[in-house]
This record gives sequence, C-alpha cells and structure tokens, in this order.
Amino acid sequence: MYVIGLDLGTSALKGLVVDQSGKLVAEATAGYPLSTPQVGFSEQDPNDWLRAADQVLTDLIKQLPELKEQLVGISFSGQMHSLVLLDEANQPLRPAILWNDVRTTAQCQALTAKIGPMVLNHTKNVILEGFTLPKIRWVQENEPEIWQQVKQIQLPKDYLRFWLTGKFHMDYSDAAGTLLLNQDTQEWDQEILEAVNIDPTILPPLVASTAVVGTVKPELAECFGFTQAVQVIAGGADNACAAVGAGIVAPGVGMCSIGTSGVFLRYEDSAAKEYAGKLHLFAHAAEEVAYSMGVTLAAGSSLSWFKDTFAPESSFETLLGEIASVAPGSDGLLFTPYIVGERTPYSDSKIRGSFIGMDIHHRLPHFARSVLEGITFSLKDSQEIMAQATNEGLAKIVSVGGGAKNKEWLQMQANIFNTPITTLTTEQGPGMGAAMLAAVGCNWYPNVASCAADFVTYAGEYLPDPTVVATYEEVYRRYRMVYPATKSICDAY
Repeated sequence: MYVIGLDLGTSALKGLVVDQSGKLVAEATAGYPLSTPQVGFSEQDPNDWLRAADQVLTDLIKQLPELKEQLVGISFSGQMHSLVLLDEANQPLRPAILWNDVRTTAQCQALTAKIGPMVLNHTKNVILEGFTLPKIRWVQENEPEIWQQVKQIQLPKDYLRFWLTGKFHMDYSDAAGTLLLNQDTQEWDQEILEAVNIDPTILPPLVASTAVVGTVKPELAECFGFTQAVQVIAGGADNACAAVGAGIVAPGVGMCSIGTSGVFLRYEDSAAKEYAGKLHLFAHAAEEVAYSMGVTLAAGSSLSWFKDTFAPESSFETLLGEIASVAPGSDGLLFTPYIVGERTPYSDSKIRGSFIGMDIHHRLPHFARSVLEGITFSLKDSQEIMAQATNEGLAKIVSVGGGAKNKEWLQMQANIFNTPITTLTTEQGPGMGAAMLAAVGCNWYPNVASCAADFVTYAGEYLPDPTVVATYEEVYRRYRMVYPATKSICDAY
C-alpha cells in the first residue's frame, strides 16, 4: 500500500509516493509561472496548480502503475497565507495573491491601528504583509466588485484538495496563518470577522491536519485509473509539514531551515506561549500542539547573491572550499543578511545588509565565511527570543536545506547555536510531512509522533566546541550592534 504527499510550493508542485515502511518509491514535479503585474505584486493562477497536480499524479502512476490498485491516501503541504477567492460556481474570481506579495502595507498599518492588539491577543501574531487578512482587506478596498462575488475563501492546498474531493475544508495549521483563527478556541474569530466585515459563511470548516475529509471524486478516480476509494487527508501548512518531515514533534527539538529565506522553528506544547508578536506562533500539523518560528528573509539568497556578485564562475563547493582556513569570526569581518529587509527580530522593510570591519588582509574566503556566520547569527536571533521567553533550551536542532549541505557550516551552526546539530538521512521537505499525515489519516499509525519514529531517520551529529562557542558569543554580541548603528542610515533612503 502507498500514500502520496503533494507539496504545493511557490514555483512548483512536488509529489512523493511513500510505502508503509516510510521509503520514498517515486517522485514527480511540475512547475508553474509566477506573475508580478506591478512592483510588489506576486500572483498565480490557481488553475495552474490543478494542471500541475494532474501532471504529477499522472507521472507518478506511470512510474508506479500499481498505484492504481494500491494507493490508499493523499495529503498535502502548501504555501501559507496566499489568498484564493471563489465565486458561487467555485471558480477563482482573480489570481491568487501569494504569501510574498507586499502590496498591503497600507492595509497592515490601518488594521494594526484599528484591531492590532485584538489580533495579537487572539491569533498570537502581529499583522504583516504576508498574512491573509491584509490581502482580504486589500481586495475589499481596491476590488469591491470582486469582493461582492466571493462565496468561499481558500488557501492554495485547500483549493487543490477541493478539486480532488469537491469538499471545502481548512486545517488548523494553515488557518493559523490567516490571522482569522482564534488560537485559544481553535475557531474562526468572530470579533475579527465582524471588525473587517467578513461573512463567516465564506470560510471553510476547520479540521485537524490528519483528518480524512473525503475521497477522490469518481470522475477523477476513473481518469487516473484508481480501482479503490482513495482517502484524502486534510494536510498542513508548508512549515508545519516540514517540521513533521524533520521529526520536530516532541519537546526540546528545533529546526533550522535555510532556503531562499531562513526559518528557525521549535516545537511548542501549545499555542499559549507569550511571544508578544516577536515570533510567529502557529498550530502544528501534529495533534493539538504548536510551533514557534522566526524568519530571516534573505538566508540562502544572501549566499546566492554573494556568489553571483563576487564569484559568478565558481560553484558553491569551490566558493566555500577554503572557509575552514579562516578562524571563527572571520578575522573581525561581520555580515548582516538584510539585503531585502528583515523579519525577525526586526520587522523592518528598509534595513539593508552590510559588511562591517573590512580590512586590507581580508580575502574571498573571509567574506564567504562571514556571510555564513551572518546568516546563522540572524537565525540565532530567533533562538534567543525563544530561550528568553520560555527559559528553556533545545536538546538538538535538525538542520535542513542549504545549511545542511556543507560540513563546515553545520559545525558553525552547532557552535553559534551552542546546541547539537543533526541532519536527516534523506531530506524530502514538506512533501514527506504531507505523506506522513496521509499515513496517519489512513490509520497506519495512531499519531504523527509514532509515524515520525519510523519514517524519520537522522545522519551525522555536530557537537558544540566550548572554545569556539565562547568566541562566537563575543562575535554575536558585536553583530547585534550593527542593526541599531545602521538603521538610521537605511531609513534615510
């Protein structure tokens, strides 16, 4: 028997087929375009996601024809926050407004002035451009003729799931990123809805990420050749699914994820933690727990920018090949990765990156190492907020993404975070988390934690070196001085 995890990302949809032992047996990917009709706009046609899903499922069946008889469940991971508006015929009224769309600054400011404290108290998050609520407000104010026709609000993976089942639902982990979910009651927040004139009937029923919400519609089952009912499981937000796929399902465990942006995430036993908006706090895809998260806007993209600008002919392996010859702290050279602004701990769209402390003896390996150190220091900012708010450390951190591909960088993370770092034997990201949710929904396991115990395996471990930890504590202290020293300079532009 098999399950499928579908990960609906910003640039492509990826499908993974997993058997009952947790082994990945097939995978397929289909891309789709991103539209930027104006500066700051980021949109996609929801129908492109459906076409991609059709292609991915078709490709997976070609690779593994026995799926027609042995596929028992499908679940999902999806980009958070992106707004899909449907009419009475359940068709998209406009392109989806994506998570990375920043047109809503004015709406964020107005909503913060009007209901900011209530939103923080009820949803555990502050109002930022990425979230769904200000996108809804933008449509209300700028496209009232569209808003009047809205009969259903969906997030990307939920629209894809509707295509498969004909039924509307939203799981708690994705709903938490809309700023419409009361995380204390786990219900749509009536006070917020009334304050922004949203009819609750256009919001879908809320379900757990592991809930079975239907089966593949007969016409699609016939199209794909499925000979038995295929259960469809709700799924979760991409960060929640990434946490599931990395085994972040127990206290004392965190995750450092370095992609284009960077995420520092830790398991929380509930959404009752008081971070006062300094971190994001969302419902987990695991049962009745939560996770806190800080974001570095330009993590891997800082390294890509550096390579493309200063060593365009080099591979990443060559660029980073000599960083071990540079002492921790890069001989006084500091880099702040604020090249597109910053999110945590500074919600500041104007701040920009910098190299501080350049000296005549610094060479390319010094700069390369300082970029890695700066990215990791920025993620440590989130770790520090977590530690101060909870008075709890982490027993280990699972490193995924680009930061898990270089041994020197992994050791650097262990020393800067002063926490053991481990990596995954096989890293499949949010798609594996989605497949695990399908496995639980199909009753292969009683809960997500027991599934993770079998499906998630770890590779090497990197332990902190006390001497280097002490060095990095001093370097980090100086790194923290750069933002306040450069803020007024950046604000002037």
